[in-house]
Amino acid sequence: MRMQVFFSGATVLALGVAALRVLERPEALAFSLGALTLGGGLIICGLFTLKMCWHGVIGAGILALLGAARGLGNLPDLVKLAAGDRQRGAAPLMELGVTLICLWLLMRVLRALQRERTRRMLAAEAAEE
Repeated sequence: MRMQVFFSGATVLALGVAALRVLERPEALAFSLGALTLGGGLIICGLFTLKMCWHGVIGAGILALLGAARGLGNLPDLVKLAAGDRQRGAAPLMELGVTLICLWLLMRVLRALQRERTRRMLAAEAAEE
């Protein structure tokens, strides 16, 4: 799980840096700021997993939830891009990339937490017997 958190953070950071080269300046700065904040937060959560595994994993899940929710709010711009409105350039595609990364990480965190819950329940049941 730790590597997934680090990989997701690094990918979001890379998208933020790529935005500086691909998008127009005002749009690039806004996207980069958000991507660097989210990616940096995920990297910090990855560092938390080194000492306190579940604290970092849960923190990454919360950041992924926030990133996915923010990205889903940008879906109307993606629909406009598909309809032919190129006013924002490639920004909706980059936002979709961040949204998909966050959704993927969120699903992985939820699956890991469910596995841990099941493991603890089985361990408690075995201890009672």
